Amino acid sequence: MAQIGLFDVVGPIMVGPSSSHTAGAVRLGLAARRILGKDVTKAQITLHGSFAATHWGHRTDVALIAGLLGMAMDDERIPHALDMAQDASLEYTFEHGDLGDVHPNSVRIQAEGSGDKVQMAGASVGGGRINIFEVNGFDVGVDGTYTTLLTRHRDEPGVIAEVTKVLAIHGINIAFLNVSRKTRGSDALLLAETDDLIPDLALQHVLRIPGVMVVRMLPRF
Repeated sequence: MAQIGLFDVVGPIMVGPSSSHTAGAVRLGLAARRILGKDVTKAQITLHGSFAATHWGHRTDVALIAGLLGMAMDDERIPHALDMAQDASLEYTFEHGDLGDVHPNSVRIQAEGSGDKVQMAGASVGGGRINIFEVNGFDVGVDGTYTTLLTRHRDEPGVIAEVTKVLAIHGINIAFLNVSRKTRGSDALLLAETDDLIPDLALQHVLRIPGVMVVRMLPRF
């Protein structure tokens, strides 16, 4: 039987009006920013299902931009996010699209900043909770319950072993580990959900592993 917590009943501490369409949307925007790893200067946002149908009334568009600017879901500045985006020179577009057989409160965000680009798709599943199900075309499953290490690396022998070795040296316990690739020998994506925060020194060590190209840490959110 699924466990139901207090916050599943009364909802999270947030700026409304909706925990799923507003608070969850803020978290999705913030997750995209953290995966990019820097300030977002341009974003192309595709709204799916209920997000596309009702985003005006629930201020989902404002919430997503607030997250891309780095706000948490209880930030009192959220209602002013569009004005703040203009001040921050954040360019963005919204469109409606069909993301397939996914949760109705889903969005795909392509975010750019300082020459880097990331594409992330995720859903707001209720009560402010989210599920990221795609990163740069790779299928993933991240809900923010754990600290998550994300690496993009060449699919070659020894890389995964070296990443896990670095985490072990720094005393970081891996709760779940998932690796995705599209074809053998191409780029691959590693997601390690850990019980502990990952210190900057460990991230620097992972980035020095031959074959590793990108390293990001997503704190619990």
